[in-house]
Amino acid sequence: MNSNVTRLQSALVAANVPALLVSDITNVQWLTGFSGSSGFVVVTPRDGVFITDSRYTIQAGEEVSDLPVASFGSPVRFTDFLGESLKTLGVSQLAFEKSVTYGTWDDWKKQVPGVEWTPAPDVIKPLRMVKTAFEVAKIREACKLADACLGHVQRLLQPGVTEYDISLDIEFFFRRNGAEIGFAPIVASGPNSARPHATPSERKLETGDFVTLDIGGKLDGWNSDITRTFVIGKASERHREIYELVLKAEVSCIAALVPGAKGVEVDALARKILDEKDLAKYFGHGLGHGLGKAVHDLGGLSTRSEDVIEAGQVWTIEPGVYIEGFGGVRIEDDVHVTSDGPEILTHYPKELTELS
Repeated sequence: MNSNVTRLQSALVAANVPALLVSDITNVQWLTGFSGSSGFVVVTPRDGVFITDSRYTIQAGEEVSDLPVASFGSPVRFTDFLGESLKTLGVSQLAFEKSVTYGTWDDWKKQVPGVEWTPAPDVIKPLRMVKTAFEVAKIREACKLADACLGHVQRLLQPGVTEYDISLDIEFFFRRNGAEIGFAPIVASGPNSARPHATPSERKLETGDFVTLDIGGKLDGWNSDITRTFVIGKASERHREIYELVLKAEVSCIAALVPGAKGVEVDALARKILDEKDLAKYFGHGLGHGLGKAVHDLGGLSTRSEDVIEAGQVWTIEPGVYIEGFGGVRIEDDVHVTSDGPEILTHYPKELTELS
């Protein structure tokens, strides 16, 4: 069976959960390899079934190999089909995920009689956070493509080119190379670079600008996420001061990603370093997040993080400084935690680069 299915079944036994309905589509895709947009999985400690509608019958048959595939079509309702599937599996107690809305749960409870519905403990999060070797290899390939995309697009970073045109070229590159964009590219120049999630505009790059590119591709269902900041023309002393301290924070926090470290402490390290030049006050977001099936995957490195670093996890490390009216710097890499130390998966150069 698929290793993620067996891992989840073991977790259900440990948590004393008789059966789980997996409805969050990212969890469904992680569990089964399905790439469509509509699917559900019922998992018990012994067996299970993948359920989809008739739009995806053929696709599910091709992609889901480790669970029986069952599909339904109009006029059959999902809840009716689910009820019959539960009877076949002998399930009378069914746990549901925390992401299920009250309205959905209320409908299920009314439309699937004879089933006791209970909220599930968070059994999937720790499994998704610790990647298998296969999953890390997939993320590694997505990171290689993101590195290549930066190398391709850097030629456009010159005075007179618009942020919007750069963002289009980023998107075209990923699609030309068999990937999707993991998220809308961030291309932020000059004063716009002080906006951590700036939307590309028709602003033209100018000499003296910081230019931040935050990009990611989704390749075979797995994501990459990398950020680099450049200077158009010659960097000023202020450019260098800010950039070098952000880089110091990024490198130091990557080194701190070792099994047993606390996420909140890794985040605090970045703020401590930025405060060497009174810059931590310009760093308003978390240090990083998990990376995998989702760009913002499970887990976070922030002032409120409760996560503990474990071997097999993949994190982004992305400190930044954003000064309104001047500009901003963010440097981001994707990092695989191993028992032998952090493995950086993104390799595009990150020393301060001046472009003309």
